[in-house]
Amino acid sequence: MKLITRAQLDWPASAAPTQTSAKGVKVHYEGSPVSTKLLTDHDACIAEWKAIRRSHLANKAENYSDVAYNYAACPHGYLLEGRGIGKRTGANGNQALNQAHYAIVGLVGSSGLTEPTDAMLSAIRDGIELLRKHGAGSEIKGHRDGYATTCPGPKLYAWVQKGAPRPGGNTAEPAPAKPKYVPFPGASWFTTGRKSPIVAAMHNRLVAVGCNRYQSSADKDVIGSGDVASYEAWQRKCGYTGAAAKWPPGPTTWNKLQVPNV
Repeated sequence: MKLITRAQLDWPASAAPTQTSAKGVKVHYEGSPVSTKLLTDHDACIAEWKAIRRSHLANKAENYSDVAYNYAACPHGYLLEGRGIGKRTGANGNQALNQAHYAIVGLVGSSGLTEPTDAMLSAIRDGIELLRKHGAGSEIKGHRDGYATTCPGPKLYAWVQKGAPRPGGNTAEPAPAKPKYVPFPGASWFTTGRKSPIVAAMHNRLVAVGCNRYQSSADKDVIGSGDVASYEAWQRKCGYTGAAAKWPPGPTTWNKLQVPNV
């Protein structure tokens, strides 16, 4: 996710009302002409987003406290913070609708730039998933759902009706990368006789750092006396003495050993 925050936009904290949950997210478009310059000039996207906020703050009839949307998405795949997390939107048409859903606007319009890029759709999806982590429910709707408007335009609305899939067909967030090193499993994990590939990886690292106290390589994936002696040597090498250097491993020396996540 490529997020541009309010701080990066030189905006103060949002004065919008707090709202920590909603049924889901509604997708919007600008509903007015948008320059195709945004496709090749990301600075133009930032200028467009700032102009939207200025126009909302200047709208005395609506009396906006901030830009109406929680986030915007630009053609280059950036998610631009508006009201942000935990704030009621001002974009969905009336108080009841604003309380029901958060709001994300794609920087496309009624003419000029009308076709959302795949990068923009991914950014909207990033925003949906971010809001879901912070109180949004599963619903994904268009502005026109529940309010008489053409928003979010035919292209975005067709995408919303398909469930707002991430380009490539994957609506889920990418699986988190596997850690390079084995996270500390807790002292109680290191019981004599435990068999695991992690034990063999630990064995190899202890040998590599010059703390080999093993008598043989038999059953190197099972915790035994050689592991205890070797790891205690490692803890002494890390500067620990006395009881502090005794088995079992602690998180500091374990993380420093960098056992590869096999």
